[in-house]
Amino acid sequence: MGESVFRCVECNRDALELHRDYSNGILKITICDSCQKPVDKYIEYDPVIILIDAILCKTQAFRHILFNTSLNIHWKLCVFCLLCEAYLRWSVLHQGSEQSGDPADIIRYTKEWDFYGMFGLAALELVAFCSGVFCFLWLSVGLLSSGAPPLDPWQLLRALLLSCYGKVLLIPAVIWEHDYSPLCLGLIKLFVLTSNSQAIRVVLNSSRRLSLVAVCAGLLSETCMALAFQKLPQNLPDLLTFW
Repeated sequence: MGESVFRCVECNRDALELHRDYSNGILKITICDSCQKPVDKYIEYDPVIILIDAILCKTQAFRHILFNTSLNIHWKLCVFCLLCEAYLRWSVLHQGSEQSGDPADIIRYTKEWDFYGMFGLAALELVAFCSGVFCFLWLSVGLLSSGAPPLDPWQLLRALLLSCYGKVLLIPAVIWEHDYSPLCLGLIKLFVLTSNSQAIRVVLNSSRRLSLVAVCAGLLSETCMALAFQKLPQNLPDLLTFW
């Protein structure tokens, strides 16, 4: 048979198939030779249950999504999450301009390129985050050489992008604005970082400590990028006017 392309969601061992199709439409779930449990119990589950388990950051659900499905919406999900984050930042700028009481500022911050600038800034921060994670893991590859699968950059990138699904919660956080918005945004950020850490842990089959340190390295890189461009929203209109 061909190379194994599946993983057991319980013990992370390679598997050649998830189920066997007998005659008359009878399916039998494959049992893992290592742990003697179903290779992937989620093939019988409703997608809603899988989503709930993924939100709960269960390792089995992450393995099912990352290894045993052909889910290729990570780029679309990435763009949508960036749009959510850009809208949040644009709305903050717009609220600040309305509070200033200057009509010129209101016109300035409602222009279309303000939103595009926020989208570009969010994209740069995501690139910085992923780069920080990749650089740290590349430097630590010697720690992963014993018994761990080789580092697959595309698989890791796909896992990082899919695990950013929590950013979708930014939209209801903005719509249902209240006095505790900073707390809600902080909790959403914490949830996204937790999902990123779990995705790294699942892809590399590494320890929780290593995945947490990798996420911290990515967060540090993202913070440096944000600090470097923190004056971009104020300077961008003047640059566009100049050109």
